[in-house]
Amino acid sequence: MSASPRHPRRSRPPSRICAANGIARRQSVPRKSLLSGRRFPGRPADPLDVLIAEDRLIEIPGVGEAIADIITKLHRTGTHPSLEKLRKEIPEGVLEMLAVPGLRPEKVLRLYKDLGIGSLSELEAAAEDDRIKKAKGLGAALQTKILQNLAIAKRGEGRLHLHRAAALLAHAKDSIRKSQPQLKRVTIAGDFRRGCELVGDLTIVAETPKAVKAAKPSPTDGLQIRLSDRKHFGAALLFATGSAAHIEQLRTLAAEKEMRLEADGLHKGRTLIAGDEAEIYRALGLPFIDPELREGRGEIEAALKGKLPKLVTDEDLRGILHCHTDASDGTETLETMAKATRQRGFEYFGVADHSKSAHYAGGLSVEAIAQQQREADRLNKRFGKDFRILKGIESDILADGSLDYPDEVLERFDFVVASIHGRFKLDRKAQTQRLLRAISDPHATIIGHMTGRQLQRRPGYEIDVEKVLRACAKHDVVVEINAHPWRLDLDWRWHQAALDFGCMLSINPDAHSIPELDHMHWGVQMARKGGVPADRVLNATKLPEITRYFRQKRRSLARAA
Repeated sequence: MSASPRHPRRSRPPSRICAANGIARRQSVPRKSLLSGRRFPGRPADPLDVLIAEDRLIEIPGVGEAIADIITKLHRTGTHPSLEKLRKEIPEGVLEMLAVPGLRPEKVLRLYKDLGIGSLSELEAAAEDDRIKKAKGLGAALQTKILQNLAIAKRGEGRLHLHRAAALLAHAKDSIRKSQPQLKRVTIAGDFRRGCELVGDLTIVAETPKAVKAAKPSPTDGLQIRLSDRKHFGAALLFATGSAAHIEQLRTLAAEKEMRLEADGLHKGRTLIAGDEAEIYRALGLPFIDPELREGRGEIEAALKGKLPKLVTDEDLRGILHCHTDASDGTETLETMAKATRQRGFEYFGVADHSKSAHYAGGLSVEAIAQQQREADRLNKRFGKDFRILKGIESDILADGSLDYPDEVLERFDFVVASIHGRFKLDRKAQTQRLLRAISDPHATIIGHMTGRQLQRRPGYEIDVEKVLRACAKHDVVVEINAHPWRLDLDWRWHQAALDFGCMLSINPDAHSIPELDHMHWGVQMARKGGVPADRVLNATKLPEITRYFRQKRRSLARAA
Protein backbone atom coordinates (compact mmCIF):
# COMPACT_ATOMS: atom_id res chain seq x y z
CA MET A 1 0.00 0.00 0.00
CA SER A 2 1.18 3.49 -0.74
CA ALA A 3 0.27 6.79 0.84
CA SER A 4 -0.28 8.41 -2.53
CA PRO A 5 -1.78 7.31 -5.85
CA ARG A 6 0.14 5.42 -8.45
CA HIS A 7 -1.53 6.98 -11.47
CA PRO A 8 0.90 9.30 -13.30
CA ARG A 9 -1.87 11.67 -14.41
CA ARG A 10 -3.50 12.19 -11.04
CA SER A 11 -1.49 14.29 -8.67
CA ARG A 12 -2.83 14.90 -5.18
CA PRO A 13 -1.80 18.25 -3.75
CA PRO A 14 -2.20 18.24 0.00
CA SER A 15 -3.31 21.35 1.82
CA ARG A 16 -1.77 23.53 4.46
CA ILE A 17 -3.99 25.47 6.81
CA CYS A 18 -2.56 28.84 7.77
CA ALA A 19 -4.68 30.13 10.63
CA ALA A 20 -4.59 33.39 12.49
CA ASN A 21 -7.21 35.08 14.63
CA GLY A 22 -9.76 32.42 13.75
CA ILE A 23 -9.38 32.95 10.00
CA ALA A 24 -7.97 30.16 7.87
CA ARG A 25 -6.89 29.99 4.28
CA ARG A 26 -5.93 26.96 2.27
CA GLN A 27 -2.75 26.80 0.25
CA SER A 28 -1.46 24.01 -1.95
CA VAL A 29 2.06 22.88 -1.18
CA PRO A 30 4.21 20.39 -3.07
CA ARG A 31 4.97 17.06 -1.48
CA LYS A 32 6.75 14.00 -2.76
CA SER A 33 4.85 10.84 -3.42
CA LEU A 34 5.80 7.99 -1.10
CA LEU A 35 5.86 5.67 -4.05
CA SER A 36 7.51 7.45 -6.92
CA GLY A 37 9.24 10.54 -5.63
CA ARG A 38 7.37 12.70 -8.16
CA ARG A 39 6.53 16.16 -6.90
CA PHE A 40 2.94 17.27 -6.69
CA PRO A 41 2.11 20.44 -8.57
CA GLY A 42 1.00 23.42 -6.54
CA ARG A 43 2.02 26.81 -5.31
CA PRO A 44 4.75 26.62 -2.66
CA ALA A 45 4.06 28.43 0.61
CA ASP A 46 6.76 30.38 2.44
CA PRO A 47 7.79 28.84 5.79
CA LEU A 48 6.82 30.69 8.94
CA ASP A 49 10.41 31.59 9.83
CA VAL A 50 10.85 33.27 6.44
CA LEU A 51 7.67 35.34 6.87
CA ILE A 52 8.85 36.42 10.32
CA ALA A 53 12.39 37.23 9.19
CA GLU A 54 11.07 39.33 6.31
CA ASP A 55 8.40 40.97 8.50
CA ARG A 56 5.64 39.74 6.19
CA LEU A 57 3.20 38.14 8.63
CA ILE A 58 0.63 40.87 8.06
CA GLU A 59 0.33 39.68 4.46
CA ILE A 60 -1.76 36.80 5.84
CA PRO A 61 -5.46 37.73 5.77
CA GLY A 62 -6.70 38.48 9.26
CA VAL A 63 -3.25 39.06 10.75
CA GLY A 64 -2.65 42.57 11.97
CA GLU A 65 0.25 44.15 13.87
CA ALA A 66 -0.89 42.84 17.28
CA ILE A 67 -1.31 39.24 16.15
CA ALA A 68 1.92 39.38 14.17
CA ASP A 69 3.74 40.48 17.33
CA ILE A 70 2.27 37.54 19.28
CA ILE A 71 3.22 35.04 16.57
CA THR A 72 6.74 36.44 16.36
CA LYS A 73 7.33 36.21 20.11
CA LEU A 74 5.91 32.72 20.30
CA HIS A 75 8.13 31.61 17.43
CA ARG A 76 11.31 33.15 18.84
CA THR A 77 10.87 32.45 22.55
CA GLY A 78 8.25 29.73 22.77
CA THR A 79 6.08 31.84 25.04
CA HIS A 80 4.27 35.17 25.45
CA PRO A 81 3.11 37.16 28.49
CA SER A 82 -0.53 36.66 27.56
CA LEU A 83 0.05 32.93 27.21
CA GLU A 84 1.72 32.68 30.59
CA LYS A 85 -1.17 34.56 32.17
CA LEU A 86 -3.66 32.12 30.64
CA ARG A 87 -1.60 29.17 31.84
CA LYS A 88 -1.83 30.46 35.39
CA GLU A 89 -5.59 30.94 35.13
CA ILE A 90 -6.41 27.60 33.47
CA PRO A 91 -4.60 24.33 34.33
CA GLU A 92 -3.14 22.26 31.51
CA GLY A 93 -5.54 19.42 32.29
CA VAL A 94 -8.49 21.63 31.39
CA LEU A 95 -7.09 22.10 27.88
CA GLU A 96 -6.71 18.34 27.53
CA MET A 97 -10.47 18.02 27.89
CA LEU A 98 -10.83 19.73 24.51
CA ALA A 99 -9.60 16.46 23.00
CA VAL A 100 -12.90 14.81 23.91
CA PRO A 101 -14.97 14.70 20.68
CA GLY A 102 -17.90 17.10 20.73
CA LEU A 103 -16.92 18.90 23.95
CA ARG A 104 -16.88 22.57 23.02
CA PRO A 105 -14.61 25.16 24.71
CA GLU A 106 -17.49 26.95 26.47
CA LYS A 107 -18.64 23.66 28.04
CA VAL A 108 -15.08 22.82 29.12
CA LEU A 109 -14.78 26.19 30.82
CA ARG A 110 -18.16 25.70 32.50
CA LEU A 111 -17.13 22.28 33.79
CA TYR A 112 -13.96 23.77 35.24
CA LYS A 113 -15.48 26.88 36.81
CA ASP A 114 -18.76 25.40 38.07
CA LEU A 115 -17.67 21.89 39.04
CA GLY A 116 -13.93 22.27 39.47
CA ILE A 117 -13.18 19.59 36.88
CA GLY A 118 -9.59 20.11 35.81
CA SER A 119 -8.51 16.94 33.97
CA LEU A 120 -9.75 14.05 31.84
CA SER A 121 -9.69 11.67 34.80
CA GLU A 122 -11.76 14.09 36.88
CA LEU A 123 -14.18 14.51 33.96
CA GLU A 124 -14.71 10.78 33.66
CA ALA A 125 -15.17 10.39 37.42
CA ALA A 126 -17.71 13.23 37.53
CA ALA A 127 -19.70 11.74 34.67
CA GLU A 128 -19.71 8.27 36.23
CA ASP A 129 -20.81 9.76 39.58
CA ASP A 130 -23.75 11.58 37.94
CA ARG A 131 -22.40 15.00 39.00
CA ILE A 132 -22.57 16.60 35.57
CA LYS A 133 -26.24 15.97 34.88
CA LYS A 134 -27.16 17.72 38.14
CA ALA A 135 -25.32 20.92 37.24
CA LYS A 136 -27.39 23.80 35.91
CA GLY A 137 -26.80 24.43 32.23
CA LEU A 138 -25.03 21.11 31.67
CA GLY A 139 -27.49 18.29 32.18
CA ALA A 140 -27.97 14.57 31.57
CA ALA A 141 -27.59 14.73 27.78
CA LEU A 142 -24.12 16.27 28.07
CA GLN A 143 -23.12 13.72 30.68
CA THR A 144 -24.16 10.82 28.45
CA LYS A 145 -22.34 12.36 25.49
CA ILE A 146 -19.18 12.84 27.58
CA LEU A 147 -19.14 9.19 28.67
CA GLN A 148 -19.75 8.03 25.11
CA ASN A 149 -17.09 10.29 23.61
CA LEU A 150 -14.54 9.49 26.30
CA ALA A 151 -14.91 5.87 25.24
CA ILE A 152 -14.36 6.90 21.59
CA ALA A 153 -11.24 8.86 22.57
CA LYS A 154 -9.86 5.89 24.52
CA ARG A 155 -10.40 3.49 21.63
CA GLY A 156 -8.56 5.81 19.27
CA GLU A 157 -5.82 6.76 21.72
CA GLY A 158 -2.42 6.74 20.07
CA ARG A 159 -3.89 6.12 16.62
CA LEU A 160 -3.93 8.47 13.64
CA HIS A 161 -6.32 8.91 10.76
CA LEU A 162 -4.99 7.28 7.63
CA HIS A 163 -4.17 10.53 5.84
CA ARG A 164 -2.31 11.96 8.84
CA ALA A 165 -0.27 8.79 9.25
CA ALA A 166 0.55 9.04 5.55
CA ALA A 167 2.01 12.52 5.99
CA LEU A 168 4.15 11.46 8.96
CA LEU A 169 5.41 8.33 7.24
CA ALA A 170 6.17 10.22 4.03
CA HIS A 171 8.29 12.68 5.99
CA ALA A 172 10.01 9.89 7.91
CA LYS A 173 10.77 7.93 4.76
CA ASP A 174 12.21 10.99 3.05
CA SER A 175 14.33 11.83 6.10
CA ILE A 176 15.71 8.30 6.31
CA ARG A 177 16.70 8.33 2.67
CA LYS A 178 18.47 11.65 3.04
CA SER A 179 20.20 11.01 6.37
CA GLN A 180 21.08 7.35 5.77
CA PRO A 181 21.68 6.89 2.04
CA GLN A 182 23.26 3.49 2.68
CA LEU A 183 19.82 2.08 3.48
CA LYS A 184 17.98 0.56 0.52
CA ARG A 185 14.36 -0.45 -0.08
CA VAL A 186 12.93 1.88 2.56
CA THR A 187 9.40 0.49 2.76
CA ILE A 188 6.38 1.40 4.86
CA ALA A 189 4.87 -1.52 6.80
CA GLY A 190 2.62 -1.89 9.85
CA ASP A 191 -1.11 -1.34 9.87
CA PHE A 192 -0.70 1.56 7.44
CA ARG A 193 0.44 -0.86 4.76
CA ARG A 194 -2.60 -2.98 5.60
CA GLY A 195 -4.83 0.03 4.92
CA CYS A 196 -6.31 0.29 8.41
CA GLU A 197 -8.57 3.32 8.85
CA LEU A 198 -6.79 4.27 12.09
CA VAL A 199 -3.04 3.76 12.29
CA GLY A 200 -1.17 3.05 15.50
CA ASP A 201 1.82 1.15 14.14
CA LEU A 202 4.18 3.56 12.37
CA THR A 203 6.71 1.11 10.99
CA ILE A 204 9.32 1.30 8.25
CA VAL A 205 11.49 -1.58 7.04
CA ALA A 206 14.82 -0.74 5.42
CA GLU A 207 17.49 -2.89 3.83
CA THR A 208 20.97 -2.40 5.21
CA PRO A 209 24.15 -3.57 3.50
CA LYS A 210 25.42 -4.88 6.84
CA ALA A 211 24.24 -8.28 8.05
CA VAL A 212 21.89 -8.22 11.03
CA LYS A 213 20.74 -11.16 13.12
CA ALA A 214 17.07 -10.22 13.03
CA ALA A 215 14.78 -7.40 12.04
CA LYS A 216 14.67 -5.74 15.44
CA PRO A 217 12.67 -2.54 15.83
CA SER A 218 14.43 0.72 16.56
CA PRO A 219 11.95 3.29 17.94
CA THR A 220 12.39 6.91 16.88
CA ASP A 221 9.76 9.40 18.05
CA GLY A 222 7.00 6.80 17.84
CA LEU A 223 8.35 5.37 14.58
CA GLN A 224 9.58 1.79 14.43
CA ILE A 225 12.51 1.33 12.03
CA ARG A 226 13.27 -2.30 11.30
CA LEU A 227 16.58 -3.09 9.65
CA SER A 228 17.18 -6.20 7.59
CA ASP A 229 19.87 -7.45 5.26
CA ARG A 230 18.92 -8.36 1.72
CA LYS A 231 18.71 -12.08 2.49
CA HIS A 232 16.00 -11.61 5.13
CA PHE A 233 14.16 -8.55 3.79
CA GLY A 234 11.00 -10.37 2.68
CA ALA A 235 10.53 -12.01 6.07
CA ALA A 236 11.19 -8.73 7.87
CA LEU A 237 8.57 -6.96 5.75
CA LEU A 238 6.05 -9.77 6.20
CA PHE A 239 6.32 -9.75 10.00
CA ALA A 240 6.44 -5.95 10.22
CA THR A 241 3.23 -5.73 8.17
CA GLY A 242 1.23 -8.31 10.12
CA SER A 243 -1.45 -8.71 11.22
CA ALA A 244 -0.70 -11.00 14.16
CA ALA A 245 -3.67 -13.19 13.21
CA HIS A 246 -2.48 -13.47 9.60
CA ILE A 247 1.06 -14.39 10.64
CA GLU A 248 -0.23 -16.99 13.10
CA GLN A 249 -2.36 -18.60 10.39
CA LEU A 250 0.63 -18.68 8.05
CA ARG A 251 2.62 -20.39 10.80
CA THR A 252 -0.12 -22.99 11.21
CA LEU A 253 -0.15 -23.64 7.46
CA ALA A 254 3.63 -23.95 7.44
CA ALA A 255 3.50 -26.52 10.25
CA GLU A 256 0.91 -28.52 8.32
CA LYS A 257 3.36 -28.63 5.43
CA GLU A 258 6.22 -29.63 7.76
CA MET A 259 7.84 -26.23 7.50
CA ARG A 260 8.52 -23.57 10.12
CA LEU A 261 7.82 -19.86 9.78
CA GLU A 262 9.92 -17.66 12.04
CA ALA A 263 10.91 -14.00 12.10
CA ASP A 264 14.00 -14.77 10.02
CA GLY A 265 12.01 -16.54 7.30
CA LEU A 266 10.39 -19.80 6.21
CA HIS A 267 12.46 -22.87 7.11
CA LYS A 268 11.94 -25.68 4.62
CA GLY A 269 14.30 -28.44 5.61
CA ARG A 270 17.75 -26.90 5.35
CA THR A 271 16.51 -24.17 3.02
CA LEU A 272 15.65 -20.68 4.29
CA ILE A 273 13.17 -18.68 2.21
CA ALA A 274 13.27 -15.08 3.37
CA GLY A 275 14.37 -12.65 0.68
CA ASP A 276 10.99 -11.86 -0.86
CA GLU A 277 7.43 -11.92 0.48
CA ALA A 278 6.05 -13.49 -2.68
CA GLU A 279 8.56 -16.34 -2.43
CA ILE A 280 7.41 -17.10 1.12
CA TYR A 281 3.77 -17.23 0.05
CA ARG A 282 4.66 -19.33 -3.00
CA ALA A 283 6.56 -21.87 -0.88
CA LEU A 284 3.45 -22.23 1.27
CA GLY A 285 1.36 -22.97 -1.82
CA LEU A 286 -0.27 -19.54 -1.83
CA PRO A 287 -0.49 -16.68 -4.32
CA PHE A 288 0.73 -13.31 -3.05
CA ILE A 289 -1.85 -11.93 -0.63
CA ASP A 290 -2.30 -8.15 -0.85
CA PRO A 291 -1.37 -6.45 2.44
CA GLU A 292 -4.84 -4.93 2.86
CA LEU A 293 -6.36 -8.42 3.15
CA ARG A 294 -3.99 -9.70 5.84
CA GLU A 295 -6.33 -9.65 8.82
CA GLY A 296 -6.92 -13.35 9.45
CA ARG A 297 -10.49 -13.06 8.14
CA GLY A 298 -10.50 -15.96 5.67
CA GLU A 299 -7.95 -14.63 3.19
CA ILE A 300 -5.69 -17.70 3.49
CA GLU A 301 -8.59 -20.11 2.86
CA ALA A 302 -9.62 -18.01 -0.15
CA ALA A 303 -6.04 -18.02 -1.43
CA LEU A 304 -5.79 -21.81 -1.11
CA LYS A 305 -9.00 -22.14 -3.17
CA GLY A 306 -7.81 -19.64 -5.79
CA LYS A 307 -10.60 -17.22 -4.89
CA LEU A 308 -8.71 -14.08 -3.88
CA PRO A 309 -10.29 -10.99 -5.48
CA LYS A 310 -8.39 -8.76 -7.87
CA LEU A 311 -8.63 -5.58 -5.82
CA VAL A 312 -9.66 -2.21 -7.22
CA THR A 313 -6.86 0.32 -7.73
CA ASP A 314 -6.65 4.10 -8.11
CA GLU A 315 -6.14 3.61 -11.84
CA ASP A 316 -9.43 1.75 -12.19
CA LEU A 317 -11.54 4.77 -11.26
CA ARG A 318 -12.93 6.69 -14.22
CA GLY A 319 -14.86 9.45 -12.53
CA ILE A 320 -15.85 11.18 -9.32
CA LEU A 321 -19.32 11.33 -7.78
CA HIS A 322 -20.72 13.13 -4.71
CA CYS A 323 -18.95 16.48 -4.69
CA HIS A 324 -20.00 19.90 -3.44
CA THR A 325 -19.54 23.40 -4.86
CA ASP A 326 -19.99 26.93 -3.60
CA ALA A 327 -23.67 26.59 -4.52
CA SER A 328 -23.99 24.92 -1.09
CA ASP A 329 -21.09 24.54 1.37
CA GLY A 330 -18.17 23.95 -0.99
CA THR A 331 -15.38 26.43 -1.59
CA GLU A 332 -15.17 26.38 -5.41
CA THR A 333 -17.44 26.94 -8.37
CA LEU A 334 -18.87 24.10 -10.45
CA GLU A 335 -16.55 25.01 -13.31
CA THR A 336 -13.44 25.05 -11.11
CA MET A 337 -14.24 21.70 -9.49
CA ALA A 338 -15.02 20.10 -12.85
CA LYS A 339 -11.80 21.36 -14.42
CA ALA A 340 -9.76 20.12 -11.45
CA THR A 341 -11.38 16.71 -11.82
CA ARG A 342 -10.62 16.64 -15.52
CA GLN A 343 -7.00 17.64 -14.89
CA ARG A 344 -6.66 14.58 -12.67
CA GLY A 345 -7.44 12.36 -15.64
CA PHE A 346 -11.05 11.52 -14.83
CA GLU A 347 -13.86 11.33 -17.38
CA TYR A 348 -16.74 12.75 -15.34
CA PHE A 349 -17.55 14.90 -12.33
CA GLY A 350 -20.74 14.21 -10.38
CA VAL A 351 -21.89 17.31 -8.55
CA ALA A 352 -24.11 16.55 -5.55
CA ASP A 353 -24.63 19.69 -3.52
CA HIS A 354 -26.72 19.67 -0.35
CA SER A 355 -30.49 19.73 -0.63
CA LYS A 356 -32.95 22.25 0.75
CA SER A 357 -33.30 20.65 4.21
CA ALA A 358 -29.59 21.19 4.85
CA HIS A 359 -30.12 24.89 5.49
CA TYR A 360 -26.96 24.95 7.65
CA ALA A 361 -24.98 23.98 4.53
CA GLY A 362 -26.69 26.32 2.08
CA GLY A 363 -28.90 23.60 0.61
CA LEU A 364 -30.20 24.28 -2.90
CA SER A 365 -33.62 25.71 -3.58
CA VAL A 366 -35.52 24.55 -6.65
CA GLU A 367 -34.49 27.77 -8.40
CA ALA A 368 -30.82 27.20 -7.50
CA ILE A 369 -31.04 23.66 -8.90
CA ALA A 370 -32.31 24.96 -12.23
CA GLN A 371 -29.52 27.55 -12.34
CA GLN A 372 -26.82 24.95 -11.57
CA GLN A 373 -28.14 22.55 -14.19
CA ARG A 374 -28.14 25.29 -16.84
CA GLU A 375 -24.51 25.99 -15.92
CA ALA A 376 -23.70 22.27 -16.22
CA ASP A 377 -25.26 22.16 -19.69
CA ARG A 378 -23.23 25.18 -20.75
CA LEU A 379 -19.98 23.67 -19.47
CA ASN A 380 -20.70 20.25 -20.99
CA LYS A 381 -20.98 21.82 -24.43
CA ARG A 382 -17.53 23.31 -23.90
CA PHE A 383 -16.00 20.07 -22.55
CA GLY A 384 -17.15 17.99 -25.51
CA LYS A 385 -17.47 14.20 -25.57
CA ASP A 386 -14.44 13.26 -23.46
CA PHE A 387 -15.59 14.77 -20.16
CA ARG A 388 -18.98 15.42 -18.62
CA ILE A 389 -20.55 16.99 -15.57
CA LEU A 390 -23.19 14.63 -14.19
CA LYS A 391 -26.08 16.39 -12.45
CA GLY A 392 -26.74 15.08 -8.97
CA ILE A 393 -27.94 16.15 -5.55
CA GLU A 394 -27.30 14.94 -2.00
CA SER A 395 -30.90 14.73 -0.88
CA ASP A 396 -31.57 14.60 2.84
CA ILE A 397 -33.42 11.57 4.14
CA LEU A 398 -36.07 13.01 6.43
CA ALA A 399 -37.07 11.44 9.74
CA ASP A 400 -39.86 9.45 8.07
CA GLY A 401 -37.53 8.16 5.33
CA SER A 402 -38.80 10.40 2.53
CA LEU A 403 -36.46 12.49 0.39
CA ASP A 404 -36.72 16.24 0.73
CA TYR A 405 -37.76 17.20 -2.81
CA PRO A 406 -40.95 16.29 -4.68
CA ASP A 407 -40.72 13.66 -7.41
CA GLU A 408 -40.83 16.19 -10.25
CA VAL A 409 -37.65 17.82 -8.92
CA LEU A 410 -35.80 14.54 -8.24
CA GLU A 411 -36.54 13.41 -11.79
CA ARG A 412 -34.33 16.22 -13.15
CA PHE A 413 -31.10 14.67 -11.83
CA ASP A 414 -28.79 12.09 -13.36
CA PHE A 415 -28.32 10.61 -9.90
CA VAL A 416 -29.44 11.18 -6.30
CA VAL A 417 -27.26 10.54 -3.25
CA ALA A 418 -29.66 9.93 -0.36
CA SER A 419 -28.06 10.72 3.02
CA ILE A 420 -28.97 11.17 6.67
CA HIS A 421 -27.75 14.42 8.22
CA GLY A 422 -29.86 14.66 11.36
CA ARG A 423 -32.00 12.81 13.92
CA PHE A 424 -29.09 10.45 14.65
CA LYS A 425 -30.58 9.29 17.94
CA LEU A 426 -33.57 7.38 16.57
CA ASP A 427 -33.61 3.83 17.89
CA ARG A 428 -32.25 0.97 15.78
CA LYS A 429 -35.62 -0.12 14.41
CA ALA A 430 -36.77 3.40 13.52
CA GLN A 431 -33.43 4.35 11.96
CA THR A 432 -33.38 1.16 9.91
CA GLN A 433 -36.93 1.72 8.69
CA ARG A 434 -35.99 5.27 7.80
CA LEU A 435 -33.21 4.04 5.52
CA LEU A 436 -35.32 1.24 4.07
CA ARG A 437 -37.99 3.69 2.97
CA ALA A 438 -35.38 5.95 1.35
CA ILE A 439 -33.87 2.98 -0.47
CA SER A 440 -37.28 1.96 -1.80
CA ASP A 441 -37.74 5.42 -3.33
CA PRO A 442 -37.14 4.85 -7.07
CA HIS A 443 -35.29 8.19 -7.31
CA ALA A 444 -32.52 7.09 -4.91
CA THR A 445 -29.35 6.10 -6.75
CA ILE A 446 -26.72 5.96 -3.98
CA ILE A 447 -26.97 5.74 -0.18
CA GLY A 448 -24.40 8.18 1.20
CA HIS A 449 -22.23 7.46 4.31
CA MET A 450 -24.65 4.79 5.44
CA THR A 451 -23.91 4.71 9.19
CA GLY A 452 -22.99 8.39 9.66
CA ARG A 453 -19.89 7.58 11.70
CA GLN A 454 -17.03 10.01 12.13
CA LEU A 455 -13.84 8.31 13.22
CA GLN A 456 -12.68 9.36 16.70
CA ARG A 457 -15.58 11.85 16.84
CA ARG A 458 -18.84 9.92 16.98
CA PRO A 459 -20.06 6.36 16.45
CA GLY A 460 -22.42 5.52 13.64
CA TYR A 461 -26.12 5.58 14.33
CA GLU A 462 -27.77 2.30 15.20
CA ILE A 463 -29.04 0.42 12.14
CA ASP A 464 -29.41 -3.16 10.95
CA VAL A 465 -26.65 -2.93 8.34
CA GLU A 466 -27.36 -6.36 6.88
CA LYS A 467 -31.03 -5.54 6.32
CA VAL A 468 -30.11 -2.22 4.72
CA LEU A 469 -27.57 -3.85 2.40
CA ARG A 470 -30.10 -6.48 1.31
CA ALA A 471 -32.55 -3.69 0.49
CA CYS A 472 -29.90 -1.85 -1.55
CA ALA A 473 -29.30 -4.99 -3.61
CA LYS A 474 -33.05 -5.55 -4.09
CA HIS A 475 -33.75 -1.99 -5.26
CA ASP A 476 -30.51 -1.55 -7.25
CA VAL A 477 -29.30 1.27 -4.98
CA VAL A 478 -25.53 1.75 -4.87
CA VAL A 479 -23.71 1.68 -1.51
CA GLU A 480 -21.26 4.53 -0.98
CA ILE A 481 -17.76 4.08 0.33
CA ASN A 482 -17.35 7.64 1.54
CA ALA A 483 -13.66 8.39 1.11
CA HIS A 484 -13.43 11.35 3.48
CA PRO A 485 -10.75 10.21 5.98
CA TRP A 486 -12.98 11.19 8.91
CA ARG A 487 -15.77 8.94 7.61
CA LEU A 488 -14.55 5.97 5.50
CA ASP A 489 -18.13 4.77 5.64
CA LEU A 490 -19.34 2.10 4.85
CA ASP A 491 -16.89 0.32 7.18
CA TRP A 492 -14.69 -2.10 5.21
CA ARG A 493 -15.80 -4.96 7.47
CA TRP A 494 -19.20 -4.84 5.75
CA HIS A 495 -17.92 -4.73 2.17
CA GLN A 496 -17.87 -8.50 1.70
CA ALA A 497 -21.46 -8.76 2.87
CA ALA A 498 -22.44 -6.04 0.40
CA LEU A 499 -20.72 -7.98 -2.39
CA ASP A 500 -22.34 -11.26 -1.35
CA PHE A 501 -25.81 -9.69 -1.37
CA GLY A 502 -25.20 -8.32 -4.87
CA CYS A 503 -24.66 -4.62 -4.15
CA MET A 504 -22.72 -2.24 -6.35
CA LEU A 505 -20.47 0.22 -4.51
CA SER A 506 -19.26 3.72 -5.34
CA ILE A 507 -16.06 5.30 -4.04
CA ASN A 508 -16.96 8.96 -3.44
CA PRO A 509 -14.75 11.74 -2.04
CA ASP A 510 -17.54 13.91 -0.58
CA ALA A 511 -15.26 16.73 -1.70
CA HIS A 512 -15.96 20.32 -0.67
CA SER A 513 -12.76 21.74 -2.20
CA ILE A 514 -10.18 20.90 -4.85
CA PRO A 515 -7.69 19.19 -2.47
CA GLU A 516 -10.51 17.00 -1.15
CA LEU A 517 -10.98 15.47 -4.60
CA ASP A 518 -7.90 13.47 -3.69
CA HIS A 519 -9.73 11.74 -0.85
CA MET A 520 -10.56 9.20 -3.54
CA HIS A 521 -7.31 7.42 -2.72
CA TRP A 522 -8.40 6.68 0.85
CA GLY A 523 -11.70 5.31 -0.40
CA VAL A 524 -9.79 2.99 -2.71
CA GLN A 525 -7.75 1.76 0.25
CA MET A 526 -10.94 0.99 2.18
CA ALA A 527 -12.42 -0.83 -0.82
CA ARG A 528 -9.23 -2.86 -1.19
CA LYS A 529 -9.31 -3.74 2.49
CA GLY A 530 -12.90 -4.86 2.07
CA GLY A 531 -11.96 -7.11 -0.86
CA VAL A 532 -13.77 -5.06 -3.52
CA PRO A 533 -12.89 -5.67 -7.19
CA ALA A 534 -13.16 -2.95 -9.84
CA ASP A 535 -16.15 -4.54 -11.57
CA ARG A 536 -18.28 -3.91 -8.47
CA VAL A 537 -17.45 -0.19 -8.30
CA LEU A 538 -19.89 2.10 -10.10
CA ASN A 539 -17.39 4.86 -10.85
CA ALA A 540 -14.86 2.40 -12.23
CA THR A 541 -17.09 2.38 -15.32
CA LYS A 542 -16.30 4.56 -18.32
CA LEU A 543 -18.31 7.66 -19.17
CA PRO A 544 -20.55 6.00 -21.82
CA GLU A 545 -21.30 3.13 -19.44
CA ILE A 546 -22.23 5.24 -16.43
CA THR A 547 -24.38 7.62 -18.48
CA ARG A 548 -26.14 4.58 -19.93
CA TYR A 549 -26.66 3.21 -16.40
CA PHE A 550 -28.20 6.47 -15.17
CA ARG A 551 -30.33 6.76 -18.32
CA GLN A 552 -31.72 3.25 -17.82
CA LYS A 553 -32.54 4.09 -14.18
CA ARG A 554 -34.50 7.14 -15.32
CA ARG A 555 -36.35 5.10 -17.96
CA SER A 556 -37.32 2.55 -15.32
CA LEU A 557 -38.55 5.41 -13.19
CA ALA A 558 -40.64 6.79 -16.04
CA ARG A 559 -42.19 3.36 -16.75
CA ALA A 560 -43.04 2.93 -13.06
CA ALA A 561 -44.76 6.33 -13.06
